[in-house]
Amino acid sequence: MRASTSFAILLASIATAREIPENVKSFYDSHINGECPNPISIRYDSGQGESDTVYCKNDASGAVYLKDTGNGYADVDIDCDGLNAGEGDCFNDPTGQSQTAFKDSVQQFGIEDLDSHIHTFVVLGNDNSADEGDGGESFDPQSVGIQPLSVVAVVCGDNLFYGVWGDVNGGKVTGESSLSLGQMCFPNEEINGNAGHGDHDVLYIAFAGDEAVPGADALWTASTSEEFEASLAGVGDALVAKLGAGDASNSRIMRGKV
Repeated sequence: MRASTSFAILLASIATAREIPENVKSFYDSHINGECPNPISIRYDSGQGESDTVYCKNDASGAVYLKDTGNGYADVDIDCDGLNAGEGDCFNDPTGQSQTAFKDSVQQFGIEDLDSHIHTFVVLGNDNSADEGDGGESFDPQSVGIQPLSVVAVVCGDNLFYGVWGDVNGGKVTGESSLSLGQMCFPNEEINGNAGHGDHDVLYIAFAGDEAVPGADALWTASTSEEFEASLAGVGDALVAKLGAGDASNSRIMRGKV
């Protein structure tokens, strides 16, 4: 990535970044240590290891999040699927595909498909096909009420950003986001189609129900990732307001992580 490009990404991220609300900080700190108390999937893989990540449900809020089976949450691998796959900083994506899982659904909003360079999206769900995974148990977030193209809150790099559930992994890999979201989270790292963020300190939070779906209120035709991400804030802010320590008294708390 050229230095000028890195500087532009840094400035854009500073302009977009929002502080993490206190209740979200409490949620992050209260659940980071130890195993998920309520896993709703088998163990899937991260970019750093096998069988080290589960989908975890928080009963107090109904939120679903990715959780490391030890201490931590998830990493960031880059998904360049969709429009302009292979362009720009996605030039070296080894697994890029020309379309996302919800291409047909997003077309109602005036675009052909999601664009990893513009749309801040998160990959949730694992088909675990025999070709891309091991042919074992799959996980579909819709089975627990998470709807396609719904808002996902992402705590990363000491900031809070919003994306949408925009794609599904065909195998067992978790912790994937679009290029634009990864670069917002970590503007000082060389994020591209073949280089993500390896630390398991990123919290992806999905929410069930119709209220999590921005629909036509999101700026799907945005020309920049900052415009698109900002258009999700109204829905996102209302969703994260539901989060709290909730069951914090039963969790091992690590203060100062966020």
